[in-house]
Amino acid sequence: MKKIISGNEAIALSFQDSGGIFASGYPGTPSTETLEEVARLGKVYCEWAPNEKVGLESAIGASLAGGRSLATMKHVGVNVAADALMTLTYTGVNAGLILMAADDPGMHSSQNEQDSRNYAKFAKVPMLDPADSQEAYDFVRAGFELSEQFDTPVMLRTTTRISHAKGIVEAKGAIEPKVGEWVKNVPKYVMLPNFGKIKHVEVEARLLRLQAYAETTPLNRVEMGDPELGIITSGISYQHVKEAFPNASILKLGLVHPLPEKKIREFAGQVGRLMIVEEMDAIFEEQIRAMGIEVHVGKDRISLCGEVNADLIRAAAGAVVTTVSTAPVENLPQRPPTFCPGCAHRGLYSILSKLKVFVSGDIGCYTLGALPPLSAMHTCICMGASISAAHGMAKVNEIAGRSEKPVAVIGDSTFFHSGITGLLSMVYNSGNALVIIMDNRTTGMTGGQENPGSGRLLQGEAAKQVDMVDLVKVLGIDNVVEINSYDLQATEAAIRKGLETPGPYVLVDKNPCILRYRVKKPLVAVSAEKCTGCRACLKVSCVALGLTAAGDKPKVAIDPNICNGCGVCSQQCKFDAMTVVGTGGNNESI
Repeated sequence: MKKIISGNEAIALSFQDSGGIFASGYPGTPSTETLEEVARLGKVYCEWAPNEKVGLESAIGASLAGGRSLATMKHVGVNVAADALMTLTYTGVNAGLILMAADDPGMHSSQNEQDSRNYAKFAKVPMLDPADSQEAYDFVRAGFELSEQFDTPVMLRTTTRISHAKGIVEAKGAIEPKVGEWVKNVPKYVMLPNFGKIKHVEVEARLLRLQAYAETTPLNRVEMGDPELGIITSGISYQHVKEAFPNASILKLGLVHPLPEKKIREFAGQVGRLMIVEEMDAIFEEQIRAMGIEVHVGKDRISLCGEVNADLIRAAAGAVVTTVSTAPVENLPQRPPTFCPGCAHRGLYSILSKLKVFVSGDIGCYTLGALPPLSAMHTCICMGASISAAHGMAKVNEIAGRSEKPVAVIGDSTFFHSGITGLLSMVYNSGNALVIIMDNRTTGMTGGQENPGSGRLLQGEAAKQVDMVDLVKVLGIDNVVEINSYDLQATEAAIRKGLETPGPYVLVDKNPCILRYRVKKPLVAVSAEKCTGCRACLKVSCVALGLTAAGDKPKVAIDPNICNGCGVCSQQCKFDAMTVVGTGGNNESI
């Protein structure tokens, strides 16, 4: 039966159809929906891990116990999982293991444009790069077969366009899940130096066998057309190439590491000009040039930054571009991202902005606090870095004789992911920073997934709920205070106390995500007679607030269809012009 599904949905379906046993990962756009779809299908065990390293390690354990396993993550998550990956390439697998790495060219929802093909080359493992939903489905089964045939983990690379775009998929016959034998094999799975030296030799020999396989596998195919122009490409770039030059000769790579050198040489010898089309890094181009093959069009004309499209490919090849530009229309107002109406983070950042403290930030919805008019976050490095960076800042301030105490902000899911060790280091090394944990009981920016503090598993069952305050106390923090960031006066007092108290100080803002838990409070309205148009309330950056056009001086108005009744704006008003009206809606159980 044929279905129209996204690449992520296709991967989940194929994992189930290919005899998958265990799936784990951490949510991150554009990979998130894969595990959610596995859970929705309901036939294979799956779970959210606290971070990507744990997710991959759990998948490794499942593989060693004899079950085909899948670990999902976005490209930056591979950085977190890399420690396990680099040893997994030595140990190999028992049952097939696939690591799905979802890249984000164009940085639609990421802090960098990291190209995961580098990791496949670095770890010396095979990587598959599907070009549509059907290939996403097919490559999962091919990946498991490749993994078991060559005793290796296999990386499955997607990009945002492959993960989220939908296409027609024809499912193959399902394989009955089967758990293999669980064996003890110390030389294979215990990477002591003496065993590791032997395994490294095996890894290099395996890579040579994979290179031979790459020459004959149908995953790499030649589509001969006009021999004047030959293009080597893969993944979503293949779709753009087909649109730009439907009659060109194409070498489409599905197995993107290792490369089929003989096939590439033969193809290059059959075409007049050779063009390499790849998003982000020049992975193919550098290797092909190193083979001594002349590349006529490559990264000298196609940017290392952002996504490619048909127009860019035509222009790079020297063809006339006749299509209509998709650039934004000039003079349209910009709509930058902002907190949801009613979000608890808004009140907190209003106070941090007022106090003009240095805020070491992290990855999550609260990153939006860096944008104007709040402008109250000053660093954003990676998951968990806010606490560690604040600790380093405090130590240098101490050395320099500066009295300013840095503030670190971090969400609950990010704290569970990689913030715990940073706080532990701060305690151990006698740090001096104020840490604010914004506990909204979900993984918010990726769509409201469960985490160890939400009390629910991926598949919906009740779970042990970690108490954030108790956890922080166990780490050795003496000063832990719960706050309610909707109360601006009390929140400001708590922050000032934390800044004035020497040593590590932690505030925990326990307010559930208003979107995830459908929190609805009584609405706020503006009295036109009392409003002076001072615009102080607009500094909280809420999209429910606007200005009326009537009168000499525009006044503030609140859209009741958007307002979520948090009351943060009304606490900014010095003229008592805002009042609570109506009643709140029904909230989901929290």
